[in-house]
Amino acid sequence: MAQRENSWWQRHKFKLNGLVLILPFWFLYESMNMTFPAALPQQQVGPFTVTPSPLTNKAPYQHDGDWVKDFMLQFCDDCVPQIRQAYMTIAAEQPSLEQFAEAHLGILHGDNHMQHVHALVQSPTAANQKLWLLIEDWQGEQHIASWEFTLPQS
Repeated sequence: MAQRENSWWQRHKFKLNGLVLILPFWFLYESMNMTFPAALPQQQVGPFTVTPSPLTNKAPYQHDGDWVKDFMLQFCDDCVPQIRQAYMTIAAEQPSLEQFAEAHLGILHGDNHMQHVHALVQSPTAANQKLWLLIEDWQGEQHIASWEFTLPQS
């Protein structure tokens, strides 16, 4: 039988196994107890009531070469089926429908309870920007709203 040297590594390597077994529980706890930033004020956008909430307090990030920030939008009951398409962006001035529609990132998606959007950020370092939401219903009417929003800096 081979003799092992009684080194520090031989005496303590089993503790690494214990750490590997404990870490998943830490990440499970973190994922089950998420905290979100405060929601922006609720607004009436045409016939729709909308409450946007940023998902994190982090600065915008790059996605497919564009700068985006993630938001969750809560609509009034039975409002989502009445929406044909909706776009969100962060810019200093109100964009046109063509500017909204040129990028696929600003399109709202989700289910009847909650919509998610990767809001396109025109300039991640500019000050005095607004959060713009354009909603088009099935009759072709467009409704635009904006919220005062300060981008967090990294």
